[in-house]
Amino acid sequence: MLHVGSRRRMRELMEDTSASIHGDHARSARPRRLVAALLALGVLYIAACDRERREYRGAPLPETGPAAVAVSGLEPDGAPAPPPDPRGKEYEGNAYHINQGGRLFRWFNCAGCHAAGGGSIGPSLMDAHWRYGGGIDQIYATILDGRPNGMPAFRGRIPAQQIWEIAAYVRALSGNVPKAAAPSRSDTFSVSPPPSQMPRQLPRPGEPEPPP
Repeated sequence: MLHVGSRRRMRELMEDTSASIHGDHARSARPRRLVAALLALGVLYIAACDRERREYRGAPLPETGPAAVAVSGLEPDGAPAPPPDPRGKEYEGNAYHINQGGRLFRWFNCAGCHAAGGGSIGPSLMDAHWRYGGGIDQIYATILDGRPNGMPAFRGRIPAQQIWEIAAYVRALSGNVPKAAAPSRSDTFSVSPPPSQMPRQLPRPGEPEPPP
């Protein structure tokens, strides 16, 4: 039978061994946590860079509009609709381009017809009703060539890149751009929620619903 002092000494040795094991585990886990934190910071840094990426070097690439745009789901002989222009995603996923589009929206007096996006003598840009399509390609085509009954054509008046930016901003007004890229505040008197807080309104083709 062990002496009381021996039992106490054995218990102390066991506690020291357990503390040593836990200490080694904590020390080995610490570098892993540090690496994970650094990786998370790196991902956030890359995402932030892409959010407001701007090209400062070299000659700018020639900008053009989409090659073909479908304004409805109807195609002759059941042919497939033309695919969306991949540049649209680049514009509507970039905070800098969306903010530039907001400035151009005001400079070209788009608010004169569409107010701050809620509509006036022109239709609302904040709901799901789009007569000629609410995709960025379709909005580009609407700005470029105009539409009957009031929408003027801006072909030859606005450079292609600026039309892309305005179209990206218009998409933001209905909540159809990534939340990370949407502006979180307005640079002017606020009459509507910022684009980052707009509920998403998926475009529905066809005539807008009549007012109640």
